[in-house]
Amino acid sequence: MSLKLTTKRPINLLMASAILTGLTLSACSKPEAPTLSHSTVLSGLENPWDIAFLKDETMFFTEKCQGLSVREPNGDISQLLGMKDSDGFATTEDDLFCHGQAGMNGVAVDPNFAENRFIYVYSASRMTPPATNRVIRLTVNDDFTEVSDRTDIVDDIPYKPEATDHPFGDAGAHNGGRLKFGPDDGYLYVTTGDNHNSQLPQSPESLGGKVLRIDRDGKAAPDNATAEGFDPRIFTYGHRNVQGLTFHPGTSQPIVTEHGPWHSDEVNALVAGGNSGWDPRPNIAGRGDCPDNYCGYEPNQKEGMDPEERAKYMPLTDLETYPEAIKPAWQNNNLSQGISGVDFLTGDQWGAWNGRMVVGFMGIGFGDTPVGNRIDMINLADDGLSVHDVTEMPLPIDSARFRTLVQGPDGSLYAVVDEGNIYRITPE
Repeated sequence: MSLKLTTKRPINLLMASAILTGLTLSACSKPEAPTLSHSTVLSGLENPWDIAFLKDETMFFTEKCQGLSVREPNGDISQLLGMKDSDGFATTEDDLFCHGQAGMNGVAVDPNFAENRFIYVYSASRMTPPATNRVIRLTVNDDFTEVSDRTDIVDDIPYKPEATDHPFGDAGAHNGGRLKFGPDDGYLYVTTGDNHNSQLPQSPESLGGKVLRIDRDGKAAPDNATAEGFDPRIFTYGHRNVQGLTFHPGTSQPIVTEHGPWHSDEVNALVAGGNSGWDPRPNIAGRGDCPDNYCGYEPNQKEGMDPEERAKYMPLTDLETYPEAIKPAWQNNNLSQGISGVDFLTGDQWGAWNGRMVVGFMGIGFGDTPVGNRIDMINLADDGLSVHDVTEMPLPIDSARFRTLVQGPDGSLYAVVDEGNIYRITPE
């Protein structure tokens, strides 16, 4: 490599050497994958579900059957909002409860928290019998020990009720529950589930099987682009059970992860007014009768079925029935393994992984051993519509049910696992 330097002043030899060295390194070296270490931030929690950070690393976290708490940077923990029978919380609410997948799920911090002190949670409630899911806005006091001014900004998200004869799952199933503010638009995105109710995903009026986009008072964002007759709070519809939500760091494109029906978990880049293509109703695309009128598991596609044969059955995104549906950016090899939390790794500390999307899997049980507990790193195309490659993160912790992944203000990846821990995964 040759370099011609032209200048009217003499150049210090040390400076010239540094210039040459820098050019050589930039031309010849590539970032390497980092070595990972970990530490345990919290342990002994009861079904931790979600976390949200302030810039100073104050961390709000939820436990599905307990409530909302906060951990300050010095390690102090305050239990803020609990359910009826929760112990030790500054405030409890009799209507809040947990059952199955439902309870205190997502948590989000208002972008203007420094001014308004607002925080939001997604929780199951019996205030409207038999039950609904609600998005609740709370005000946090100055010393992070209490919340007040409960305001239910959304109170009509469907909840799967108890039923002794339902063939699929327990009450509270397919409950959605993620909350996040868009980094550019300042609106709150809310993911919901289909409750094993075949009518909800494509319904223009129900909030089940949807992604909502609302302001801090629960009103619809003005440019949701929903079709005539749709609830204006609906941003996208035709979803099954969205469990992960993030935004592309370069474009702010909203991206979700969604559980498939025994097969084809998906990553989807959302567009306003879009249909994600899930429709488990009978007599769609020539289907016959299905148990409880829900065709989401017909036929029962378990492990051992030939992948080519399995791929013929009902897809999560039904492009035959809905050719204009949002096409998935990635599918999980025709086997659902409980796709969940998602975020992006950003910063030079991640080396070759800088810009990768990380996706957690809770695994799915066949027999006594869960299959698929892991974190995948996905090299997503800039347009969010396709994937270059997928690799599994070499974890410094034992395999677990990865419920939530969030990159913290310190640049580390925080992993919430169902087994009761919150870990900090740090690139060396």
